[in-house]
Amino acid sequence: MVTKKIGIMTTGGDCSGLNTVIQRITDGCIRRKWQIIGIQDGTDGLYSSPAKTIDLSDMNFLFANSYSSGSILANGNENATNFESAARAGKLNAFNKRLQKSLKDLGLDALILIGGNGSLSLAHLYKEIYSDLQLVCIPKTMDLDIPLTDKTIGFDTAVQQLSYYAEQLLLIARSHHRWFVIQTMGRACGSLALNAGVAVGADAILIPEVKFDVDNLVKHIKKSNRDYGIIMVSEAISIRGHSGKPADMISRALTKANIPNRTAFPEHIQRAGNTVASDRILASGFADTALKAIENNETNVMTVLQNGEYKTVSLSDFFDAGRKVKDPHIVGVMTSNRYVEPDDVLLQIATDMGIYIGEKRK
Repeated sequence: MVTKKIGIMTTGGDCSGLNTVIQRITDGCIRRKWQIIGIQDGTDGLYSSPAKTIDLSDMNFLFANSYSSGSILANGNENATNFESAARAGKLNAFNKRLQKSLKDLGLDALILIGGNGSLSLAHLYKEIYSDLQLVCIPKTMDLDIPLTDKTIGFDTAVQQLSYYAEQLLLIARSHHRWFVIQTMGRACGSLALNAGVAVGADAILIPEVKFDVDNLVKHIKKSNRDYGIIMVSEAISIRGHSGKPADMISRALTKANIPNRTAFPEHIQRAGNTVASDRILASGFADTALKAIENNETNVMTVLQNGEYKTVSLSDFFDAGRKVKDPHIVGVMTSNRYVEPDDVLLQIATDMGIYIGEKRK
């Protein structure tokens, strides 16, 4: 059996399920008698000299933390040195070379990078950083905005967290005869709001992929047979001629129409919570697929779940498949994004349930 040295790194925003996939990868490496190290604080830790690493061979420690939220490797802090800060300082090329040197100094045969669509887009665009080793990426994000994969680590747990939050507010709403406007995360993608809204039977779900009319929303609420309920609002929606947080904009419209309401912002609770079973299974599938990719000498690939099948796709295919959007923090860099498609079955289900979702799918 060939002995390999494998590194694991988590980047970008955190979500539940990261520790599970780290534990599953580590377990697989130990069974293969491969050396396994974790790189701490994402690119900031890799940029450090020497790189900040941790021995992941203590399975008791990993097992005890495998279902908790966040990342035991950490993802960096607000003052971290990363692609964004390096770009702002005009030192992106030097930063990239430093990362490449750090990886070479660590003597890694392969790096498993667990990241969101921004991190994976950067991995594709700056693949020279990883030219001296195998790079295998695993998609994680509570936004479900990564092309070519049906699921991402952290999404199902975020839906569960948001659903539980909304269920508790629904009880309060009923007691006080009022409506709650809940603003969800999700960045530019409405998948989180759509899934959680259907799960709790919201009266309205507003997402950026579907055009809506505030007057029609008000009419829908007034026609309902209740004087309380939930309106799920994605953080990326906008209303022409209005400014402020999306939930506040909707709340003002309801108040103007004499509909009692309150706004609610679950914020980072959506990133928290013990990892649900479906995310644990997904983490196991992605870990197994990543380790097999290393055994097969694959590089510059991403693990995906497509129609029930775990496999890898090239990072170039991932990048080409999505809708390209300018990175707001790095000039000249594009990220590849996935959105709720017009034929998404949940849009029709929501409509059939009598949920207001808007008038025109973009």
